[in-house]
Amino acid sequence: MNNEASSDNDTSDSRSWIEKISDLFSSTPRTREDINALLELARKNQLLGNDEFNIIEGAMEVSELHVSDVMVPKSQMALVSINETPEDFLERLVKSGHSRFPVTGESPDDILGILHAKDLLPLITNTSNETFELSHYLRPAFKVPESKRLNKMLKSFRETHNHMAIVIDEYGGIAGLITIEDVLEEIVGEIEDEFDVEQDAPIKHIGDNDYIIKAHLTIEEFNEHFNAQLDNSDFDTVAGIVTQQFGHIPQRNETVELNGFTFKVLQADNRRLHLLRLFTTAAA
Repeated sequence: MNNEASSDNDTSDSRSWIEKISDLFSSTPRTREDINALLELARKNQLLGNDEFNIIEGAMEVSELHVSDVMVPKSQMALVSINETPEDFLERLVKSGHSRFPVTGESPDDILGILHAKDLLPLITNTSNETFELSHYLRPAFKVPESKRLNKMLKSFRETHNHMAIVIDEYGGIAGLITIEDVLEEIVGEIEDEFDVEQDAPIKHIGDNDYIIKAHLTIEEFNEHFNAQLDNSDFDTVAGIVTQQFGHIPQRNETVELNGFTFKVLQADNRRLHLLRLFTTAAA
């Protein structure tokens, strides 16, 4: 008897689900809200997992965003001057953690090309005394307007096989840069790279006074590990107190000083911090 009742309930639930879907598809979805309602219903009924739902939602949002919304602003770009030698810029390149660098001429707005870090590897075994010419290592710079929509930007990356583009403002000046990773992260979320910390390791020591930490690390754990005294009266996590220090949700490569520590943003989205690089004044 109970089995029959359970079967009836299952049938009722199934019919209710089918009726809801039928109602949504009785007419072609005309608005973003219609599509969101359909997706939310599919997730609620476990036809879509959370990951799939977030990816679809991210893909839809990309069509409404512009390059200017996710680009690295000019003030935060890691640049190399055409007049510099490897001795001048190598340490800076290594610390940045990037693989591609715009190379400027006499003016910061004069982008001559893109330098790939991997192209410099042969210098390690070069025993000749030949004069280094940075211009020989440059690749063409791919330039796009800051008003370009992200879905179009992703298509351009795919068609041109570029991974980085220089963003131009309405006056023809340099507004910033954008990478294919910046666009993809708007769809699938943060993409982990070689600087990411293992799932079970919120703190990673990578050099003298140099660490990578997860932003959700509690202030209590941070204080204990680094023998620090960050205030945890208002915030529980490092992300909270660092964001307060910035006064806004910071973007990648922004830095801030706090109680003798330097925090550099490695990963962040429009809502929160994910990964930070920490420079201390003394080894912990």
